[in-house]
Amino acid sequence: MNKIIAFLLFVISTSSLFAENNLPATSDPVMKEKADKQMKLQNRMVLNSAVEAYAKNLPQKVDKYTTFTKVEAKDLTLVRTYEINTGSKSDQAVQNEDRSRMHDAVKYGVCTTSKRFLDSDINLSYVYKSAKSKVELFRFDISAKDCANIWAGLE
Repeated sequence: MNKIIAFLLFVISTSSLFAENNLPATSDPVMKEKADKQMKLQNRMVLNSAVEAYAKNLPQKVDKYTTFTKVEAKDLTLVRTYEINTGSKSDQAVQNEDRSRMHDAVKYGVCTTSKRFLDSDINLSYVYKSAKSKVELFRFDISAKDCANIWAGLE
């Protein structure tokens, strides 16, 4: 898994370098639009490669309560779906009691481990479902903007 992540980070960083060197340095709006389209195309290719790499190892046990079950690309967002074994707690209780803690933990983890995705305008979405009922318990959508304070050392 670490080799996959290292490979994907390498692909992202090299595609960014190549894209920066090949994009026109101009203030012409038409040329900027073309450059933006080229960058988005490259980011989609990176995203699709990431989805393929992650999907090969699914389902994957994360801890004694959580299993990584699905990964997909939606536009320029990597969507990772997990199922949580909530034990005897109801879905409503988990949603009410654990949302804030889960949000903070997921946000910090994503911001500290996925900076290259986020810097490449690839957003990340984490979906947590109940393993029993398949009801969506949480959805956390994270973009580079959400990580600014963490990256600046303010959180």
